[in-house]
Amino acid sequence: MKNQTHLDTIRVGVIAGAAGGLAEIAFVTLYAAATGGDVAVLARSVTIAAGASALFPSIPVALGVSVHMALAVVLGIALAFAWRALVSLRAGTGPYPFMLVALVGVWAINFFVVLPMVSPAFIHLLPYSISLISKLSFGLAAATALRWQLGATSRRRKSSFVASAS
Repeated sequence: MKNQTHLDTIRVGVIAGAAGGLAEIAFVTLYAAATGGDVAVLARSVTIAAGASALFPSIPVALGVSVHMALAVVLGIALAFAWRALVSLRAGTGPYPFMLVALVGVWAINFFVVLPMVSPAFIHLLPYSISLISKLSFGLAAATALRWQLGATSRRRKSSFVASAS
């Protein structure tokens, strides 16, 4: 039973992370379109920051998007496990405040600790406010995906309970 719970949490986290990663891409793409920026520069910079530019030098944009989405899924899984732990402690008011606070923390660690050491140029590609809003869009999308999945699970359990009772 415990293994199934872990697998369910991973599944929820993958979907929440993918939703969050796509929301960030959409937000940054809209921002770039509105300001005349080049989203490909940001994608290439993700590849460089991840240290993966030497692996596939001919496709840095696609690799940057892939790295971003892989990191988003890993973050989604970690957040799903953290959310499950909080729910089991009966703490928290819902996935939205949890995700938004968690993503502000991730943003702060990324932009004030990790990126200045790993890729100082990356932190200047977007204004801090835009990169923060981008992270918050991840949090909103991930929380929505989490809530939707929990609702779907709850509806399945109710329908199977009703079917077994008849």
